[in-house]
Amino acid sequence: MTQESDLDSTVRMRIRSLRQARGWSLDNLAERAFLSPSTLSRIETGHRRISLDQLTALARALGTSLDQLVETVDDDDVVIRPQRDEQRGLTTWLLNRGSGPAGITVAKMRITDEGHGPGRGPLGVHPGKDWFTVLSGTITLILGERSIRVEAGQAAEFSTMIPHAIRAHGGPAEILCILDHDGQRTHLHPPV
Repeated sequence: MTQESDLDSTVRMRIRSLRQARGWSLDNLAERAFLSPSTLSRIETGHRRISLDQLTALARALGTSLDQLVETVDDDDVVIRPQRDEQRGLTTWLLNRGSGPAGITVAKMRITDEGHGPGRGPLGVHPGKDWFTVLSGTITLILGERSIRVEAGQAAEFSTMIPHAIRAHGGPAEILCILDHDGQRTHLHPPV
């Protein structure tokens, strides 16, 4: 099978699966997409080529985007691999591909060194807010002159216009954090 026919088959399966997940018959989706039921049946079964205008109408009727209907299937998209930064004592797993809604990034971080991590060196400042929850270990959140301990099971939200750093306390710690665009740029891609 060629890559093109694999994608074609995947798109047809997605259309059928989304229709069935909504509990719609061929007639229901055909009406919503302004197609005849027989055309939709032939599209789903592979007996008719799908035109771009039909794909667009089907995506709209199914409440999805054209990009989502035709995105390629790649096993690399399934497994999230850690990114290690030995110098900063930090391992990061980006849990969403690209930016999420409103430019939000979700990441899991393992901070192994008390003087390292996303807050190594001078305290950072950037617009917005950061949020994290401690999955394991203990974090020292430095906010200006204050040092706040955040234990496993606790969470913190703070203005990032306050000079801040996130450091491990008493051994490695893992956090789950939500960062806006500025937080992602500051904490995940610090200047070299």
